[in-house]
Amino acid sequence: MAELRNAAPHRAYGRLALWLAGVVLGVVLGMLLARTLAERRGASAAPASVAAPTGAAASSSALELAPIDIATATSAELTQTLDVSGSLRAVQSAMVKARVAAEVRRLGVREGDRVAAGQLLGRLDATEAEWRLRQADDQARSAEAQLAIAVRTLDNNRALVAQGFISKNALETSVSSEVAARATVQAARAAAELARKTVSDTEIRAPIAGLVSQRLVQPGERVGVDARLLEIVDLSRIELEAAIAPADVLALRVGQPARISIDGLGERIGARVARINPSAASGTRTVMAYLDVEPHPALRQGLFARGSVELAARRALVVPASAVRHDQTRPYVLGVEDGRAVERQVSVGLQGDALFDGRRERATEITDGLAAGTLVLRGTVGSVRAGTALRLPAAAPAVAPAAAPAVAPSAAPGAAPGVLPGRVAGR
Repeated sequence: MAELRNAAPHRAYGRLALWLAGVVLGVVLGMLLARTLAERRGASAAPASVAAPTGAAASSSALELAPIDIATATSAELTQTLDVSGSLRAVQSAMVKARVAAEVRRLGVREGDRVAAGQLLGRLDATEAEWRLRQADDQARSAEAQLAIAVRTLDNNRALVAQGFISKNALETSVSSEVAARATVQAARAAAELARKTVSDTEIRAPIAGLVSQRLVQPGERVGVDARLLEIVDLSRIELEAAIAPADVLALRVGQPARISIDGLGERIGARVARINPSAASGTRTVMAYLDVEPHPALRQGLFARGSVELAARRALVVPASAVRHDQTRPYVLGVEDGRAVERQVSVGLQGDALFDGRRERATEITDGLAAGTLVLRGTVGSVRAGTALRLPAAAPAVAPAAAPAVAPSAAPGAAPGVLPGRVAGR
């Protein structure tokens, strides 16, 4: 009976615990249900508040452009050019060589020294040449003495023949002796002049005015005949020697203007086509053209130069050459419309140079598919998909209100660009 009395309270406590657990579970489920309903009502009631951050995210993902990344298709003077390159060479240069075999006694100039035409630059050892000159002079005086004897003998024999003391044969012998003595004198004098020239040849003189570019010997060295001693160049006239392909020579003319640039020199220098070689090189089949370059203190013989010769010019619709893309079947450009990149297929023509924003650069003629005033993307932006959102710089020009529609691929499936015959720069 005692055990029954103790079990009754335990069963009462168990029922109370179950009831409390059921109450707590109901409260929790009610809170979860209320929270779910509130979230659904909030999602359906505030679509505008979600749209705002979505637009901001789209704005932040737009491709931001720099002023150098865009250009305007414009009608400008397109100059067709031919790219040339080569080495600079002085029109006048001279290699000073030894005229006699002797030892170098003195050489008073070095690389970079300015010399005048006829200036004495040094001397070779003239000891041997001076002794030969003395010998030749003595021989000439001896021949003159023999001539004087022959002349007196001839005069005496003429008088004796007139008086009948000697025969005419003796007189003729005297005449022959006088003629031979006179010839011997002339030969001796000529030998003396040659010896005197040999002495003067020991003097090293500048054949032209200019700058010493090479000094090839030092005092004390013995040199042979025609040994190179110095090189002198005249930088007052410089030419660019350029090798031209045979197909491009046809468009090249004497007198055509050109502009060349040299590594390390920021400005471009004017030039003109001075001469065209009538023969082609045997190995490469190229033709050498010589461009007369305007004087400039920075020019030096042997420098490498690049330039472009102006072949022809005409007015055309042009865009920067880098704006025309060729990674598809037909060339195209990326225009800018309503803040997005738009792909436009175009037909291209000549390539040359034109002015964009006051700066001359490589340009391509657009013959179809684009209107003047259309903003296009340069190649500096890299690969951009059509439809990409773009953020233009503040200084960007306004987009043309009515741009020409893109050329449909079916409109001209086999259209060829209107490029003139002959290879030109930028091909």
